[in-house]
Amino acid sequence: MHSTCFINPFSSNLIFPQKSKMALQWLILVVAIWLQSINGTNSNFPAYSSEFKRLLSLSQLQLNNLAFASDAGKLLGFISGVAASHLPLWLVLLIGSLLGLVGYGVQYLFLSDHIPSLSYGVVFLLTVLSGNSICWINTVCYMITISTFPFDRHVAVGLTTSYIGLSAEIYTDLVSVFFPSSPSSSSSPIKTAKAYLLLNSVSPLIVCVFCAPIVWCANNVVSRRLGGGFVVMFVITIGTGVFAVISSFGKIARGLPPFVVVIGMGVCLLAPLAVPWVENVMERFQKKCWLRRQGRIYDVGQVEGGGGEKAEEGRKEAEESGGGGSCEVVEEVRAEEVVQVEESDGGGGSCEAGVEEVGVKEMVKRVEFWLYFLVYLCGATLGLVYLNNLGQIAESRGFRRTSTLVSLSSSFGFFGRRMPSLLAYIFSRSKCMASTPASIAIIMAPMSASFFLLLNKTTLSLYISTAVIGLCTGAITSIAVSTTTELFGAKNFSVNHNIVIANIPIGSFVFGNAAALLYRSKINTEDGRSSEAPATW
Repeated sequence: MHSTCFINPFSSNLIFPQKSKMALQWLILVVAIWLQSINGTNSNFPAYSSEFKRLLSLSQLQLNNLAFASDAGKLLGFISGVAASHLPLWLVLLIGSLLGLVGYGVQYLFLSDHIPSLSYGVVFLLTVLSGNSICWINTVCYMITISTFPFDRHVAVGLTTSYIGLSAEIYTDLVSVFFPSSPSSSSSPIKTAKAYLLLNSVSPLIVCVFCAPIVWCANNVVSRRLGGGFVVMFVITIGTGVFAVISSFGKIARGLPPFVVVIGMGVCLLAPLAVPWVENVMERFQKKCWLRRQGRIYDVGQVEGGGGEKAEEGRKEAEESGGGGSCEVVEEVRAEEVVQVEESDGGGGSCEAGVEEVGVKEMVKRVEFWLYFLVYLCGATLGLVYLNNLGQIAESRGFRRTSTLVSLSSSFGFFGRRMPSLLAYIFSRSKCMASTPASIAIIMAPMSASFFLLLNKTTLSLYISTAVIGLCTGAITSIAVSTTTELFGAKNFSVNHNIVIANIPIGSFVFGNAAALLYRSKINTEDGRSSEAPATW
């Protein structure tokens, strides 16, 4: 029986013909990129946190608790993992977007005077709900990427997660175009805060509804030989990162009209569509689908017939068939069966084939889990807390262009998330690649140095520290996804990884409140701001 996706409102056949399943595989990767690019709604909080603080008359400690609340939603992230194990992924995706709509939408209605009043406790709970919505969308992106690219999971996951680092840049660009405001205007702060809340509530829902049909058909795709496609993806993402960095610098950004930046970013986000489009054209002309297997080529028919033939026999049959290995046959070959074929070749499969599958109960009993948990807490989590407080750090130095710092950290965070998958792809055919835990340890060195650099009170040191911390935080966050699968297997990944990242709200509470208390204790009574705020880090 063929595993097909029937014509319905959530069918891949509306985008590509039924035979273009390899093109659909790349399209799923593009969809994951789009979902991640709008999913970092909490990353733009620093851009309007100062305005939010004034509008709600919050203390620094209360503001830090709101930043913690966004991260606290990840404490309930395991719910999305459980839901993904029992519900269709497209439904999990829509639930996540609806949670964000409620969380950010109610806050927007409050600032727009459509709701008379909201207590601080209600705002806190709404922020928790908004933070939890990110977990649902993340879980779907991880699962469709890992299941669709079982042989290239490190590269594919790193590529897609890198785009969440661009979220703050994207939202900042959209606000500057559709909600322009004058710094001298008294209504500017509230207008900026309302703009971010509106975009945070509506944008994920629109993109999730648009992408749900492809997510629906993600389970009908298997991994095949991939190579040139990833090279093109790398070129596109590097170009996207370069454009984001250039457009985030103050002088250059002010020299470019905002709509030009938005159009350029839109082109960069649409550019990955070239890969599935080209693959679709190639499949139509060649009428062949090939299975990737340790650099050798097998005709799909040979795999279905037993998969135990030698590479040369598979190649010979492919040549004799003259293109008879159709994509229809590939639909019957599941990713799990492909992995079994690799394992049957006497160790010729992926090096991850022997990873032990560990459940949550067994995972929390292991020493390596707690070491991993602690390293992540003092690495990526500490970096995220710093980035969440960029607004207050910039204000303490008299630096008024907070959005520039947010865009800068976002752009370098994108590159940081991009580097691990790029290195994994380059060294995938060699044995020289450092383990993921060792990579995390190496990355934490420049990150630590950047915090010390903040003691220098120049604007240049603030730029450099923010860029390096964003870069290192993004890299550790990306590597952590692969580390979780390496240590505890891929079977229970959706739940295991949400347990790991539960350290983010813990670190946000501990580090954030410690910084807030130090910030308050060092307030300069002469000018009303703390000149020592960056030093608290």
